[in-house]
Amino acid sequence: MLTEVIESTRAVNRTFAEDIRKGLTADKKYLPSKYLYNKRGDEIFQEIMAMPEYYLTRAEHEIFTTHQSALLEKFSEGSEKFQLIEFGAGDGMKTKVLLQHFIDQQADFSYIPIDISGNILEKLTSDLQQQMPSLAVQPICDDYFKAIGKLDTSQHEHRVVLFLGANIGNFNPDESRTFLGEIASHLNPGDRLMIGFDLRKDPRKILNAYFDHAGVTASFKFNLLQRINEELGADFNPANFLYSPIYEPMKGTIKSYLVSTVAQTVHLQALDLAVGLDAWEAIYMERSQKFTLKEIASLAEQTGFKLVENFFDSHQYFTDSLWEVTG
Repeated sequence: MLTEVIESTRAVNRTFAEDIRKGLTADKKYLPSKYLYNKRGDEIFQEIMAMPEYYLTRAEHEIFTTHQSALLEKFSEGSEKFQLIEFGAGDGMKTKVLLQHFIDQQADFSYIPIDISGNILEKLTSDLQQQMPSLAVQPICDDYFKAIGKLDTSQHEHRVVLFLGANIGNFNPDESRTFLGEIASHLNPGDRLMIGFDLRKDPRKILNAYFDHAGVTASFKFNLLQRINEELGADFNPANFLYSPIYEPMKGTIKSYLVSTVAQTVHLQALDLAVGLDAWEAIYMERSQKFTLKEIASLAEQTGFKLVENFFDSHQYFTDSLWEVTG
C-alpha cells in the first residue's frame, strides 16, 4: 500500500518544475499553493493549526466531537455500508475523531484518504494501521482533480466524500464550481459530500488567523521558496521578500502574497530560467474564501447537490455542510 503512495508521489513531483515555471513566467507571478505541502511544509502547517489565532481547526474539531453520532447517522442513511473518501486528508487529526467513533459503533465502512503530500499520507496510513488495525484504508497520492478520476465508479457502494478544513476556500469561484461539479459527476444520486466552510465574521479575527504574531504562517509561505531552491537549484533569498496577507470584507476573501523588497533576479538552474522581480513586485501565493450560509446553499444548488444539513461549532465560526447528489 505504501509502495503505491510512493509511486504516486513521484508522478506528482514530475509536474512540479513545469508548474513553477508557468507561475514565475506569468504576467502576474504566482506560485501554486498546493506545493506548500512538502515534509517541512507539513510540519509548519501542524504548527499553524495549533496557533491560538488559527480558530478553524479547533472549530471543526468541536463539530466532529459534538456531532459524531449525528454524522454517522447521516453518512449511513439509506445504506449500512459506505466508502468514506477524504480529499486533502493531511494528518487526519480531526477525521480520526469520526473514524474511531464509527469503529466503536461497528459501522461498516472503508476509508480512502487523498492528499497531494506523499509524506503526510504515508504518516497517516502508518498511524491508522497502528491505531485502528481493523480499518480498511486505501490511500491515493494526487491532486484533487486527478484523484476524482481514480474513484472506482464500477462499484455501487454508497459514498461519502469529505472536503474539510475550509480547503474549498482556496479555489476561486469558477474553480469551486468546476471542482464540485466534477465530484458530483463521479458520484451516484444519494451519495453525499461534506465540505468545511469558514464563515464570515469579525475581519480582525480572520486576518489574525493568517498573520500571526509569531510569524508561523509567514514561514509556511517562505518554505516554498526554500523547496524551490532545493528541488530546482534556485537561489531565492527569503530575506528579500515580505509576507503580505490582505482581507477584503466585502468579498469575503483573504489573499496572501510574497512581495519583493528589492529589484532582483532569481535563477532556477533546473529550469535554465532567470526570473526578474522589480522592487515591491508581488508573487501571489494563496487565497481563502469566507462564506455566508446563502452562498453555501447556492453553491450546492449550482453544482448538482442539495443541502442536507449544516453542522456548526458553538461560536458559529465554521460549518461542515452536508450535501447530497441530486442526480
